[in-house]
Amino acid sequence: MKRFLIASMAALTFAVAACGGSASPTPATPAPSASAALGDIVATADAAGSFKTLLTAAKAAGLVETLQGAGPFTVFAPNDAAFAALPAGTLDSLLADPEALKKILLYHVVSGKVTADQVVKMTSADSVEGSTIAIAVKDGKVYLNDSAQAVATDIMASNGVIHVIDQVILPPAN
Repeated sequence: MKRFLIASMAALTFAVAACGGSASPTPATPAPSASAALGDIVATADAAGSFKTLLTAAKAAGLVETLQGAGPFTVFAPNDAAFAALPAGTLDSLLADPEALKKILLYHVVSGKVTADQVVKMTSADSVEGSTIAIAVKDGKVYLNDSAQAVATDIMASNGVIHVIDQVILPPAN
């Protein structure tokens, strides 16, 4: 979040300076796009500070490079409190089983950049893992699989968007 604020302030400062520029006939250098100033999903989650467990899990599952890739990705990211709410021993078991962990983490990722205004119009989304995530809006709040609530949305990254959820969601058992 700190990097995001710094990048936003830098972009704003650049825009103000460009608007108040001189009467020089030389063309102004175009401002960088907002996404160019942002970090990738991993850097953005790291800067936010509330995804330490998610990032540890992504590392253990070998997904860090993927989430740093071109994307775009939409990540329904469980915060640290969501992981802490798992039954005792669950996280340790998952960290010891990288394939199972990878499957669960990829269930939280959707291909493409899906912003909150698009999510509220959806009834489901296909996860990168391959299973469908049910989406419902109840009393103005977005829920995944009738359990996890989106508690913060549209955290922009250079390669996608993060929506914070309050529970870890699990793909259906096959």
